[in-house]
Amino acid sequence: MKLATYKDGSRDGQLVVVSRDLGTAHYATGIASKMQQVLDDWGFISPQLQDLYDQLNSGRARHAFPFDPAQCMAPLPRAYQWADGSAYINHVELVRKARNSEVPESFYTDPLMYQGGSDDFIGPCDDVVVPSEAMGIDFEAEIAVVTGDVKMGTNADQALDGIRLVMIANDVSLRNLIPAELAKGFGFFQSKPATAFGPVAVTLDELGDAWDHGRVNLTVQSTWNGRKVGMCDAGPEMTFHFGQLIAHVAKTRNLRAGSIIGSGTVSNKGVTDASGRTEWPKGYSCIAEKRCIETIQDGQPSTDFMKFGDTIRIEVKGKDGASIFGAIDQAIAAPAV
Repeated sequence: MKLATYKDGSRDGQLVVVSRDLGTAHYATGIASKMQQVLDDWGFISPQLQDLYDQLNSGRARHAFPFDPAQCMAPLPRAYQWADGSAYINHVELVRKARNSEVPESFYTDPLMYQGGSDDFIGPCDDVVVPSEAMGIDFEAEIAVVTGDVKMGTNADQALDGIRLVMIANDVSLRNLIPAELAKGFGFFQSKPATAFGPVAVTLDELGDAWDHGRVNLTVQSTWNGRKVGMCDAGPEMTFHFGQLIAHVAKTRNLRAGSIIGSGTVSNKGVTDASGRTEWPKGYSCIAEKRCIETIQDGQPSTDFMKFGDTIRIEVKGKDGASIFGAIDQAIAAPAV
């Protein structure tokens, strides 16, 4: 099934069930009003939502209405936990190569992860408000999962059973703030503002055979200012699958229902031609990676970060060409005066 949260003036919005083709929706009133309720009592509530979903898809839902992504908050508007990984080691390799440093061996066996702010996610069509262009505004196209309760010490295979929903994300980064923060030795904070998520969160069955043991074998499309800049495969080059990422978080703590785990920037390896020059035909899922590619190829970056008024669209389509999660479609904006 597909679930979304509509804006209603409250912090947590109103839960709606969305049809498979994203054409219609129906309030889940009488079953559950908030997404967190569903996650807290998944075994009891999700079958009722599935019945409503089936009615909606068959045209039998009595009070269906046209679905409007612009009315959506993040599917889970605020979460108990948002932990974002760097599951695509190619992304790390590019960053390190661009500054002539080696990737530590442990990075290939132990996932990188940071804990981001989870109290104020932004909706899929909401502006990304940033204090200053000088902060180095960047998008990051990612896949994310929402979990139920996961016990401390759960292994990677068991952790997959804890996944309830899958989403797409724009993990906004302020690149020019990162070096000083990391130099303090205490990780990201101000350089990672509010994250945006796609309109719809989906259960694993909606992915069909594209869901492959913790990986999503589909293409993540990134379109910056109307120009498609990324067509990156999310599955094959994901070094650490979602079960491994969840198990990493759960090594020393329990995860509670409503925890969100991100994949990090979806990234694919380049292809080296006969002359020895490497190109990246699938593009990029963040501008920082494009700048690393330019540094490797030409000795210096030539692509600027985002400016006020820029737009970013992130979307994943199924093998039938239909949008699965709807699209993140945002503009970069200055704070209101």
